Amino acid sequence: MTRSSRKGYSDPEDKDGTVAGSTSENGAGTDAVRKEARPTEPVELDIVDPNFMAEAYDTYAELRAEGPVSRVRFAGGGEEKASGDGAKEEQPEFFGRETFFVTHYDEVISTLLDGRFSVDPRSAMSPEKLEQQPAMPEEFRPLSRSILLLDPPDHTRLRKLVQPSFTGRAMQALRGSIQEVVDDLLDQAEREAAERGEAAPDRRMDLIEAFAYPFPVAVIGDMLGIPREDRETIRGWTENLLRVDRFRGGEVDEETRAGLQDFVAYLKDLFERKRRAPADDMISRLVRAGEDGGEAMDEDETLGAVFLMYLAGHVTTLNLVGNGVVALLTYPEQLAKLRADPELAKGVVEETLRYWGPVDFLARRIAKEDVEVAGTTIPAGEQAAVGLAAANRDPERFANPDVFDITRADANRHLAFGKGIHACLGAPLARIEGQVAFETLFRRYPDLRLAVPGEEVRWGGSFLRGFARLPVLF
Repeated sequence: MTRSSRKGYSDPEDKDGTVAGSTSENGAGTDAVRKEARPTEPVELDIVDPNFMAEAYDTYAELRAEGPVSRVRFAGGGEEKASGDGAKEEQPEFFGRETFFVTHYDEVISTLLDGRFSVDPRSAMSPEKLEQQPAMPEEFRPLSRSILLLDPPDHTRLRKLVQPSFTGRAMQALRGSIQEVVDDLLDQAEREAAERGEAAPDRRMDLIEAFAYPFPVAVIGDMLGIPREDRETIRGWTENLLRVDRFRGGEVDEETRAGLQDFVAYLKDLFERKRRAPADDMISRLVRAGEDGGEAMDEDETLGAVFLMYLAGHVTTLNLVGNGVVALLTYPEQLAKLRADPELAKGVVEETLRYWGPVDFLARRIAKEDVEVAGTTIPAGEQAAVGLAAANRDPERFANPDVFDITRADANRHLAFGKGIHACLGAPLARIEGQVAFETLFRRYPDLRLAVPGEEVRWGGSFLRGFARLPVLF
């Protein structure tokens, strides 16, 4: 299967004014006609390739056309590299391994809801193999205790302790403080532009650096109780955890490992301070959970929960804001609709999550027994990857799926936040953050536009879908 050679961040308009890759008016896309033959060789998905994200939707369409379940191999960035003695470096287990890839909307949902799949990598190991596993380095233990890698009953217990902080009602109560964060950051961007002698509408800023990154970091940092003066230091420790190229060659590089060690040490010290002097924040509540005789977390579980909430709590919104702004600037007729009706900020959030969601796929669902998905048997012990982005562009579910439409009535049926017991905890928070960001940005800056040609705005080098840089004029 050949991937498309298109490199841009979006599908440019053809000469006839239609969007390349778009579907017909009745919603029947190019992959609506299913092929009878199945590929005999797995399709290689090189997620470290800097062009992967630009080409991914074409790849997903080709996979969908083969049927609901395909065979793929996640590659780690081209050919195996030779070590100093000439031997080839061993790739981590994730890379190079064939896996099943689920791409149709209905089958993605059924897979995510199927209790016969596990997220715990130990679930497929025999007792003998578990005993042979090397001891996990101390700094990685908290990551293994994240609810992302746990099945019930541990998952149920830990999620129950965290869930109350992320209810829709609790998030609505934060709308005022979220608005303050947005206004403060944009005020600061205006001051910095004025100091450079720039005036509206030709002031410059990198929207990611000046706004889309610090905005959700401030919100989730305040919720967790991480002091504001510490957040720039934490940024250096955590960003490397999101770069898949840091995990090639079978080992995590020393910079990432050292950063993780420093972050763990910092959080342990913060936990102790919160135990002694608790405040009205999530870390204080988590470290004191169980004092009334109820459920509690041990230290590794608390570290895992904070890692997840901090990383996922800002990366999802960072990419939502950046992706949505680029989509609106790419589709000026949609931006005109938002300017005419600011209430459509809700539609911008849902359609951005469907069209360019921050997570393309969930890479590991392990079959605890033989599981049949749309006629394909996934044997016990084998892994399935679940294509969220592929499902969100499935023409059998969404009409004209390759068109960005903020008035799409069913956009909120997207799967950007997953489904089932592992659905994103922070979805209500991300939605409100996105609504406030889009409404405020385009209200304050009616002339907001890209500062560089569109082809220079490229996807970042992470396995998550987002832009590393976004120069704009405002």
